[in-house]
Amino acid sequence: MEINDLTGKIIGLAIEVHKNLGPGLLESAYSECLAYEIYNSGLLVERQKPLPIIYKDIKLDHGYRIDLLVEQKLVIELKTVECFTDVHFAQILTYMRLGNYPVGLLINFHTKVLTQGIKRFVN
Repeated sequence: MEINDLTGKIIGLAIEVHKNLGPGLLESAYSECLAYEIYNSGLLVERQKPLPIIYKDIKLDHGYRIDLLVEQKLVIELKTVECFTDVHFAQILTYMRLGNYPVGLLINFHTKVLTQGIKRFVN
């Protein structure tokens, strides 16, 4: 599946989750439900994917984790915040860079209309 098709599919699934649950829940609830939808759509999804830092010849396991990784190429970072900040943008861009992933979605479920809480990033 091409990247644009993949991100479009995931956005549609996220909208489905948001339509059913609405805003106001914890991030973990949305993560579980979105992972369920992604898995049921036939895509490979990994939850809380560890992301080590490689520095020169050492591997540092410092507890960085990607919320959801789809088809080993799409990073999904979920939030339930009033609004995105530069820290949120830096976080997903760093995960994409460290894992050499081509695309990412930052999704904020704390919105009335989910499409207003989605940002797409390309590495």
